[in-house]
Amino acid sequence: MTTRRLRGGRVFDPANGVDGEVRDVVMRDGRIVALDAREPVDEEIDAGGCIVLAGGIDLHSHIGGGKVNLARLLLPEDHRRGFQALPVSDNALELPSCGHCTPGTLATGYRYAEMGYTSVFEPAMAASNARHAHMEMGDVPIVDHGAYVMLGNDERFLELLSKGCEPQRLRDYVGWVVHATKALGVKVVNPAGISAFKFNQRRLDVDEPHVHWQVTPRRVVGALARAVHELGLAHPLHIHASNLGAAGNIASTLATMEALEGLPGHLTHVQFHCYGAEGPRSFSSAALALVEALDRHPNCSIDVGQVLFGQTVTASGDTMRQHVNAELAHPRKGIIADIECDSGCGVLPFRYREQSYVNALQWSIGLELFLQVRDPWRVVLTTDHPNGAPFTSYPHLMRLLMDKPFRDEQLARLHPDVAAQSALKHIARELTLSEIAIMTRAGPARLLGLRDRGHLGTGAAADVAVYREQGDAEAMFSRAAWVFKDGEPVVREGRVVATPVGATHFARPVFDDGVERLLDERPLGVHRRYAVIGHDELCACCNGGRLLPSACEARSV
Repeated sequence: MTTRRLRGGRVFDPANGVDGEVRDVVMRDGRIVALDAREPVDEEIDAGGCIVLAGGIDLHSHIGGGKVNLARLLLPEDHRRGFQALPVSDNALELPSCGHCTPGTLATGYRYAEMGYTSVFEPAMAASNARHAHMEMGDVPIVDHGAYVMLGNDERFLELLSKGCEPQRLRDYVGWVVHATKALGVKVVNPAGISAFKFNQRRLDVDEPHVHWQVTPRRVVGALARAVHELGLAHPLHIHASNLGAAGNIASTLATMEALEGLPGHLTHVQFHCYGAEGPRSFSSAALALVEALDRHPNCSIDVGQVLFGQTVTASGDTMRQHVNAELAHPRKGIIADIECDSGCGVLPFRYREQSYVNALQWSIGLELFLQVRDPWRVVLTTDHPNGAPFTSYPHLMRLLMDKPFRDEQLARLHPDVAAQSALKHIARELTLSEIAIMTRAGPARLLGLRDRGHLGTGAAADVAVYREQGDAEAMFSRAAWVFKDGEPVVREGRVVATPVGATHFARPVFDDGVERLLDERPLGVHRRYAVIGHDELCACCNGGRLLPSACEARSV
């Protein structure tokens, strides 16, 4: 049982009210401990001239599941680009893995750890793809992981809602799916819109009925938020709102906040849902409107989904909106797919350009949101990897938020109309190290219910990141001096020194498993096998979603 002491670093631990104090951090048996001065220490590490934070937590990053693999297959050139940007490592611990926009599983773990991140969460796991998603996340080294299961577009949920199923039965159905898929939370993507697209509906606003099921996104959001709340899941309903990327969609976003009726909700990648329709191009920033709405809705939190310039790939369950954007793909290729009547998937490469008015405005809107939201505990730093930018660009984003002269230099390079009109040039605020620690550590941990993560208090998991303090935040956060995972060093001077297996975080909801009788109420017909919920094979039609019996002659169709 090794005891390690980090001596003399400046500690930023907002959850415990520590803001830059010079103090020691002691780790033993995978935990932060209080150490009597007379107790022996096995290893002393000089953290003088360094800042010490809890390990980073990425609340929303697409790292596993079918859409990520489709993105990797769609862009073989991205893997070549990854090799050019980061030559093959001479570190024998790093097995071959590549990719820039969507790195392979191994590279994902290495790159996150090098930046001081120790937990990453997949935000869009299709129930029918849960086994694969868990296996893929399990292949990501070092970092802990978990996923939110997508509901609100599966035919069973929409059918139950359409038929007026009692709220407690909907709650039990949601609990059953969370349990079966070993999910940490619930995600809804374009509520009812993925399903509506399959019925040839090309848009679906918050109070517009699904052409077949006759339910509105407002009803879907309200029902799911209530179910998540009554199940006691720590993370609120994770909401990808209606009308992603459409001019004027701020109205849909505000209506979605109202649809929660005071229940907790987390609105994700809100930069893509924060557009007005004013100005000569009928496309404008609505960041201030969202900031003011957050003040009125203390039940809501957000992550931003910052756009940064360069090549990436957009991967989303929102087939309805990805279909609309298909002509904008760069390079011109893409994938739009149905997933077993459960969800959907749209994958489109995209290049964000500084001289594009729309792209420049998106960049500006994201930063306006970060800098104008008053409560840092309710806004999480993300790029919606890889949709707004690869997660490896986080250090650059941190510098933009912490360094106004640097931000102004970047603003001056943009499309002239955005540079001239953006509210960003008038915002003087620079985020502090404590605020960065909240947005990347303490805040996500609180929103996910990870009580022993995101802080450095006694009893916390010994996930710790140490950075050599310097004026350039991008350089500082790109390469940690030390990273400890459960008290053991995994990175030293930006170099991976160990590759442990991360833990899986998942919820354990309490529900009435009699809900399975509802799943039995399906007309007999061709057996349709969608065999990967949780860790059991399932037959949706003949066995109500229970363990597939050997007598079943299910066939894939």
